[in-house]
Amino acid sequence: MVNTKEKIFQVVIHIFFIAVVLMCLMPFVLLLTTSFTSEASIVKDGYSLFPSEWSLDAYKFLWNDAENITRSYGITIFVTLIGTFIGLSISALLSYPMSRSDMPMKKQLAFYVFFTMLFNGGLVPTYLIYTQVFDMKNSLLALIIPGLLTNGFFVLIMRTFFQNSIPHAIIESASIDGAGEFKIFFKMILPLSLPILATIGLMQTIGYWNDWFNGLIYITDSKLFSLQNLLNRILLNAQFIQNNASTLNAGEVANAQIPLETVRMAMAVIGVVPLLCAYPFFQKYFVKGLVIGAVKG
Repeated sequence: MVNTKEKIFQVVIHIFFIAVVLMCLMPFVLLLTTSFTSEASIVKDGYSLFPSEWSLDAYKFLWNDAENITRSYGITIFVTLIGTFIGLSISALLSYPMSRSDMPMKKQLAFYVFFTMLFNGGLVPTYLIYTQVFDMKNSLLALIIPGLLTNGFFVLIMRTFFQNSIPHAIIESASIDGAGEFKIFFKMILPLSLPILATIGLMQTIGYWNDWFNGLIYITDSKLFSLQNLLNRILLNAQFIQNNASTLNAGEVANAQIPLETVRMAMAVIGVVPLLCAYPFFQKYFVKGLVIGAVKG
């Protein structure tokens, strides 16, 4: 009888989670199918998982700007890799000393980090500092440093992981054997911290990949547009052409027939596919690192 109840319970749990997975996948499947749907079909029937008319018009429209999209992909990949690596290094180097009980003024430093999560200088002072003092306008540094390189939330999560998950006896043993602080950190602490490093790394990767605000504020040179900024500019141009079709000449009117709805979906597909490919490599560490790092503050 007990076994029967357990089997029924397991079946119900499996059905529930299968339903949750399908609910999570459904929006992406709809996004994908809509990007391959004709504009006329969307206008007539609306969005559908099984469109009446398939079309590659959206991707053909984006293919006309393939050179710029490829360059923007390269810029975004470079910025994401460099920014994530440097940001992860800074977070680890800052959070590890804060996790040590023998560090002087660690509470004051923790408060300073927490304070940055509550207050900032505001958009205008920040813009003036980065453009006039550090001269970062129209440079890749403007896509890496402002707002994304370090995050107090990530530092505190990583500090908690070091406190709760790294036995202090390991550090004491290494110190007795003559290991210095840097050797302990790089040879012992980091290899034991892969879950939290992967978790924070994935969060920073998503932040850099999806970032468009820094590009909007600091980048005016089209050759330095990230992927998100370029796709946003393409969409704005397409909307402008479509909304002003009545003022264009005959040749421009033909180009004004832009599949705007499907282009939106195709741009979303182009932007999200690399993250979907990267996520499985982080998945086994993600939940473990986030949960362990958030057990106790």
